Amino acid sequence: MSEELNRIPVITLYTEHQSWLQGWICHRAGCPHTAEDLTQDTFVRILRKSGQCLKCKEPRAYLTAIAKGLLIDKWRREEIEKAYLDAISAMPEPTAPSSEHLNEIIETLLKIDQALSSLAEKPRRAFMMAQFDGLKYREIAVKLDVSERMVKKYMAQAMMACILAADEEKAVE
Repeated sequence: MSEELNRIPVITLYTEHQSWLQGWICHRAGCPHTAEDLTQDTFVRILRKSGQCLKCKEPRAYLTAIAKGLLIDKWRREEIEKAYLDAISAMPEPTAPSSEHLNEIIETLLKIDQALSSLAEKPRRAFMMAQFDGLKYREIAVKLDVSERMVKKYMAQAMMACILAADEEKAVE
């Protein structure tokens, strides 16, 4: 017989666990400002998802799971942003994008990264090999030990994921 889930008002969850969660995040992020932001983001996410009351057996485990996801998103964003900034720092000054355009590019790269992360390994690898390594479908098929037809299917899946991510971005605007 499973244990019954507790109904916890979000305000109670916040008052009882906010400082603990902020300390937990600060320990991992190494920055009190980041910890403060991600703590608030965690509770905002809970409010959006569950409304005024949360059904939960282990509140700290639930908070930790959400905070871990937010930390991973933050680190992924920083990694993508750093890689892109490194790439454009090598560009001649007149061709470097404006800071506004740079933010748009980074947001787009993050959406593509999220879209590709949602795919299975082979479609993701096929897309990366085609787009970044410049491999032909035949070469990708050999590396992945699949048929060329399967590579075409993988590429269609990856491109569809990217298109859907772009459409979601437009819908939000």
